[in-house]
Amino acid sequence: MNVRSILKGSGLVTASAALIALVTLVGILVFTFYNISDRDGSASIREISAALTWDGTAYSFSGEDLLDDGHWTMLVNEDGQVVWSIRKPADVPEQYSLTDVASFTRWYLSDYPVQSWVRDDGLLVAGAPKGSIWKHDMAMDIETLMQIPLWFGGIFLLALGCVLLLAYFVVCRWFRQAQQTRDAARSDWINGVSHDIRTPLSMVMGYAAQMEGAADLPPERRRQAGIIRAQSQAIRDLVNDLNLTMRLDCAMQALRKEPLQLEAFLRQIAADFLNGGLGNGFDFEMDLPAEPLPQIDADPFLLRRAVNNLLTNCVRHNAPGCSICLGARAEGKEVVIFVEGGTTISNPVQPDSARQLEPDGGAAHGTGLKLVSQIAAAHGGTVQFEQGDSQNLCVSIYLPIH
Repeated sequence: MNVRSILKGSGLVTASAALIALVTLVGILVFTFYNISDRDGSASIREISAALTWDGTAYSFSGEDLLDDGHWTMLVNEDGQVVWSIRKPADVPEQYSLTDVASFTRWYLSDYPVQSWVRDDGLLVAGAPKGSIWKHDMAMDIETLMQIPLWFGGIFLLALGCVLLLAYFVVCRWFRQAQQTRDAARSDWINGVSHDIRTPLSMVMGYAAQMEGAADLPPERRRQAGIIRAQSQAIRDLVNDLNLTMRLDCAMQALRKEPLQLEAFLRQIAADFLNGGLGNGFDFEMDLPAEPLPQIDADPFLLRRAVNNLLTNCVRHNAPGCSICLGARAEGKEVVIFVEGGTTISNPVQPDSARQLEPDGGAAHGTGLKLVSQIAAAHGGTVQFEQGDSQNLCVSIYLPIH
């Protein structure tokens, strides 16, 4: 997965979520401010009061255009008597007590939502149609009022976090699906190429083996045929390693673990190694402790492949006469399988030969050591590359004890 693509996607999702949350918050604030300040009727009732004048004998009103359909207004004097009105509904009383005035100045008058304005000559009341305005009493102490910004900020951050969390899961799922698609395409391609290589390679190996054993061919030709067979075998092993590496990378290789007793397991690997002729011309020894090693749970096929790769690397990249050591030991809650050969790692960062290791354990000669690391990781273990006692390369596989 491309790290740059992940960062770009995460940045885009974060910016989008922040913008959505910010626009939502601003919209709520604008809506609230507009409807509280511009729709509360306070400005209109001041204009109505200014349009109502007393000429000494009667009231005159010049603001009928200020009253929308269904709206009305009246003036109540200090004795609670309605002294002037316009469009006042019939069910609105003409006389009010002090208690009545205290009630309707903030609420409703005969179910009509009303606004009040104090004048020198009385109380001006402006009413709206029934059901047109909703009123509710709301009161809070100063401490609670001061906490409102904190509540808004907390709600904003909570909403932003929820959006980001949802976006994170969506992006992760999208990347996972894309990665699975790429892995499947790569797997299909490698499997197809491997299949196409195996058939002609088997024919080359078969004919080379026949030529190598043909008595009527000159020795030099038989030697060359042996080289062809050996190199074809190396190509076949490389193709098998490539397939297994790909499957381990994509978590497509199912582990078939079973209890293993390491001493018997390693002795069998050593016997197959020597009986197969790979160890001819090399000094081979085993280093196993006198005390029995703890039992481990491992996939015998994969673990055998890892150890065989290490032994084969020692043979391929060292001249005959080199010493190869296969052994195991217990360290705390782990067992260590190690192979020590003649390949050095005196300068692993800047190798001056194709046989030296890269920093991650890879090498120019193929995928063998990388596959060892993958197999160890699949078992919950690790691999270390270091100098042995004889300054040779020692590869140690650390596996957890059952």
